Amino acid sequence: MADHSEVAYTTADGNDYVAHEQTYEGFIKLVKWGSVSVALIVILMAIFLT
Repeated sequence: MADHSEVAYTTADGNDYVAHEQTYEGFIKLVKWGSVSVALIVILMAIFLT
């Protein structure tokens, strides 16, 4: 059988935490500004389409 011991991701080769954190921060910014944009569109629609 294969040895399924615990994998140590912090010491594994190929982990690029700087790139991971930059991607996550970019995603959070996208979600934040996307939500603000949708809310603004809905507010403007409520004002001008009623």
